[in-house]
Amino acid sequence: VVAIGKGGKNIQAADAFSHIYGYAVGLDMTRRDLQNDMKKQGRPWCIGKGFDASAPIGPITPAAQAGDVANAPIWLQVNGADRQRSTVTQLIWNIAETIEHLSAAWELQPGDLIYTGTPEGVGAVVRGDTLEGGVAGLTPLRLTVV
Repeated sequence: VVAIGKGGKNIQAADAFSHIYGYAVGLDMTRRDLQNDMKKQGRPWCIGKGFDASAPIGPITPAAQAGDVANAPIWLQVNGADRQRSTVTQLIWNIAETIEHLSAAWELQPGDLIYTGTPEGVGAVVRGDTLEGGVAGLTPLRLTVV
């Protein structure tokens, strides 16, 4: 997750990092049942993304203390077994491109949080599963699905 520290509109990728306050580990959860139902109805499926507790986040680490997050290893374990393991560089859009694209559509404000995406390995979790995610240089996030 990228935490915006300095807002802006139409931010160029080359300037994007000057707008970042810090980074955190977050989980961008999806209710596939709701998402698929809305898709079948031809309706927007944002209800499958914006449900209670859908975006847990760990502590924000200031960028100056976080290390090279743009190139860091990223991982998720479910019940102690690897589900996702990659690097931030393997995400479809890098951090700077994401900020550039989003700021073209919306004026970013200090305090905005941008969930940047996920590596391959997305899969269902169920009640009782323990998830632990991390990005090198950041405090890991650990939670149990309730």
